[in-house]
Amino acid sequence: MSRVALVVVALVALVGTADAGRRKRRYTKHVTSHIDAVGTPAYRYGGMTAQECEAELTARSVPFTPEPSLGVLAGVRLTGPLHGVTYRTRQSDEQRATSRWEIADCRLVLALDDMATVLEAHGIVEVLHYSMYRPPSKSWPEDKQATRHAGALALDAGQFIDRDGVRYDVDDDFSGRIGGVTCGPKGKPRKPTAKALKLRTILCETVAKRLFNVVLTPNHNRPHKNHFHLEVTAGVNWFIVD
Repeated sequence: MSRVALVVVALVALVGTADAGRRKRRYTKHVTSHIDAVGTPAYRYGGMTAQECEAELTARSVPFTPEPSLGVLAGVRLTGPLHGVTYRTRQSDEQRATSRWEIADCRLVLALDDMATVLEAHGIVEVLHYSMYRPPSKSWPEDKQATRHAGALALDAGQFIDRDGVRYDVDDDFSGRIGGVTCGPKGKPRKPTAKALKLRTILCETVAKRLFNVVLTPNHNRPHKNHFHLEVTAGVNWFIVD
């Protein structure tokens, strides 16, 4: 067996579920597996119980209210900023108060709280996103946890706004290309404008902290041209950045 084939086999063998295995094989060239994955925030958060997670939110003084939701292990709604950073949809304040898209699994909120320290360092005070929770079908079993957006474990960030009101728009400013490398020495914007470089820096500093198991960008495919998909995946020891 060739060395490349051995690497692929080893990567696939690390995945804990059939669904995760299919996803991982699809992105093999972008997968990074770590022997010490158990020490990363994403791994720790993914393995938490609802009680453990909400206790940590409370210990961190994260402003939230419980929001039980179909398919979600520990649904919560943020009621204030994290380290001075507000994560929100473009809806009005009145709409946001009951919007299903603003519901998050507690474990995702822990990752967002960590990410907020990166954003704070770069002067970002607001992240406009398209959604976190996208409810599964009404036939979804009440006692079954969902994944990705159906489990409120992912956020699609479209714009980052700094304290001076400057907007960094993923659609307009990321300057990527499908198939391009996102982070690392070869991860450079197609057009290295100031906004493109700042977006790339923010994203890749976040990636380096291993807060999210899956990070998809405009480099991934056309449907992701206008946002960063940031996802916590429970029970796995790999990371995808595409």
